[in-house]
Amino acid sequence: MIHTDTLIQHFIVPGRRVHLSGIGGVSMSPLAEVLHGMGLRVQGSDQNDGPVVEHLRSLGIPVHVGHSADDIQGAEFLVRSAAIRDSNPEIVTARASGIPVFERAEAWGAIMQQYENALCISGTHGKTTTTSMCTHIFMAAGADPTVMIGGTLPMLHSGYRVGKGDTIILESCEYRNSFLYFFPTVAVVLNVEADHLDFFKDLDDIKSSFRRFAQLVPPDGRIVANADDPGAMDALRGLPLFTFGFGEGADCRAVDLTWSHGMPDFDVVVDGTLYTHLSLHVAGRHNVYNALAAAAAAYVLGVPGDAVRAGLEAFSGTGRRFEYKGEFRGAKVYDDYSHHPSELRALLEMCRTLDHGRVVCAFQPHTYTRTKALFDDFVAVLRTADLVVLSEIYAAREKNTIGISSADLAAQIPGSIYCPTLQDTEQVLRETAQPGDLILTVGAGDIFTVGEALVK
Repeated sequence: MIHTDTLIQHFIVPGRRVHLSGIGGVSMSPLAEVLHGMGLRVQGSDQNDGPVVEHLRSLGIPVHVGHSADDIQGAEFLVRSAAIRDSNPEIVTARASGIPVFERAEAWGAIMQQYENALCISGTHGKTTTTSMCTHIFMAAGADPTVMIGGTLPMLHSGYRVGKGDTIILESCEYRNSFLYFFPTVAVVLNVEADHLDFFKDLDDIKSSFRRFAQLVPPDGRIVANADDPGAMDALRGLPLFTFGFGEGADCRAVDLTWSHGMPDFDVVVDGTLYTHLSLHVAGRHNVYNALAAAAAAYVLGVPGDAVRAGLEAFSGTGRRFEYKGEFRGAKVYDDYSHHPSELRALLEMCRTLDHGRVVCAFQPHTYTRTKALFDDFVAVLRTADLVVLSEIYAAREKNTIGISSADLAAQIPGSIYCPTLQDTEQVLRETAQPGDLILTVGAGDIFTVGEALVK
């Protein structure tokens, strides 16, 4: 297990001075607040100024804009975001000076040990929504949780909160085995599929990683897993599980599922006994699974069914998860973070249950390696939209050493339109939009800016 080798626990002590490189990041800024609240002397740097940085300064945390060797003066240890490379002057100086450098996942893992309950949500997809649902449930239960989500939850006006209760809820990502630094008391595994193949060798390698994550749960903890997902069941075979799903064999089941205007309504039954009834305000069968996962996690942690119902019926989605942006010439514009074929399939299937005309999908693939590895799956699912507009691949952390382009996808999808730039994508949507259309901007990059430009 990775986390047994880390020494960061010895440094997270009140009074110690820590420097956070990339302090304005989505999981770094809440980390700064939590460490500050624990009595550490926190400082940091970030490439950009902005509201997050100003908020940290308002708490008394000094933040320098830009990165230089001078920034780390006085620090006893560093924590860096994934965006901070070994060549960063702060990292170079720290290592030359013998100052320990840790990854953010190591810091979150150490912090988890301060809580009685560490609820960690993992899976190839659905993590952000399920973590958000769990947050709603535990807030409704009055648990005052600390939360770390990889997206924006409207209830929090951010992706995190620092609570005073005994529960911490974290979205737990498998990329680069980050979640193996964690100390879950309850580990949720939503699904296990091929992804992040720029790091993992293959699907078996991914399954091995998820299994190691589940094995981090102590004997008195629980592993909550999707009984209907073959990858999860294969990865966790032989481990003691509390399962959720639709089948008779699941411990926590959705029963008597009906749909009203695209929204699901069902009973949650645990071991044959009604736990709660849910009428969700988010559409799609995939969200039934997300809600079941959240309910199952709440059940094993002793949350009453009434709090599950109150929490989930107040949940209406998270930022960039089928997020309504507005209208353009009579077409409704939504944005979604989906960047894996299974996520795309769930999104497009859900859209079919809603009342609208054409489904126009403006898709920006995310990373060259993912596009190549899952090429045929992307083609198959994108063909189910009425019109596909393909923006060029978002590189993220990669360089295009394999010579792939969104134009290659377009060549396999009849009627699709390839756009080299986001400006081209916006122009195509302006020219093709019709009243009654449902326009989707989809991808984990910056495609959301196209929808925002349209509705302006």
